[in-house]
Amino acid sequence: MGSFSIWHWLIVLLIVVLVFGTKKLRNLGSDLGGAVKGFREGVKSADEEEISAHNHTEARIIDADIKDKAQPKS
Repeated sequence: MGSFSIWHWLIVLLIVVLVFGTKKLRNLGSDLGGAVKGFREGVKSADEEEISAHNHTEARIIDADIKDKAQPKS
């Protein structure tokens, strides 16, 4: 009752091909590939924008030493 054997998967694949046809499955594959490509480009551009914003933020930070001006009490 665990996982299906290879014969079960082949039968399922055959039924899917018979129901949808190879042309529709080919179009589905190309649409899915285009969606994945678009998603990757979107993530890449978002990462570049984040890096660009981070670099601009670092340019505004001023590093300085603080000197303690407290005088000892007598």
